This record gives sequence, C-alpha cells and structure tokens, in this order.
Amino acid sequence: QVQLVESGGGLVQPGGSLSLSCAASGSIFTIVAMGWYRQAPGKERELVATINSGHAINYAGSVKGRATISRDNSKNTVYLQMNSLKSEDTAVYYCNARGYDSRREVFDSWGQGTQVTVSS
Repeated sequence: QVQLVESGGGLVQPGGSLSLSCAASGSIFTIVAMGWYRQAPGKERELVATINSGHAINYAGSVKGRATISRDNSKNTVYLQMNSLKSEDTAVYYCNARGYDSRREVFDSWGQGTQVTVSS
C-alpha cells in the first residue's frame, strides 16, 4: 500500500499565502504523477495542479498564476504554494499520487485532506 501524509493548511487571510506538502511512503516502485485537488462545501472535488515524474505541470485555470506545484522525486514529496488567496480558495485540499507499487501494480492513492480556510 501507498500512504500519503499531508501537512500545511489552516486559516489564511485574503491575499495571503499557503504552503502544503505531501509525502508518499510505502511499497512504491515509481510515482508517475502527483497532484493536489480540492473540494469546497457542496461542490465536487476539482483539480488544482498536477506534476508528473518529468516535471510536466498542469494547473487549473482558477489558480494559474497564483499557484506553484513542485516535486522532489528523491523524497516522493509534492509541494503546493499558493499566493493571493481568495475566499473561493477555501476547501479541503487533497494530495494524490499515481504510479506502480513494488509488485508493479497500479496504485492511485489519496491523502486524508487538509482544510484551508481563507477568511479575515
């Protein structure tokens, strides 16, 4: 099994910044892609940003220009930095990792989620 542990988040003032990190551990052979998704109350989970093993990056339009995703392959860790936060960024942020485990079987794992609240 592959486990993801997220850290960061909390209460942030409008216009402020947040930093999230997520470390993957367990029976990992290789991680193909890691990313961040979020789910606001009453809404479906949506993509924030993803990064693959070659560091190709995809951002949601709503965060483009405000978010930076990065990855440390040696630590199986993904980071998300977001600036100029708005109230609509309030959500539970989930980390995701996809790849192959030590048995060469596909895994698609999610973190437990971390709350980000943007409010004054």
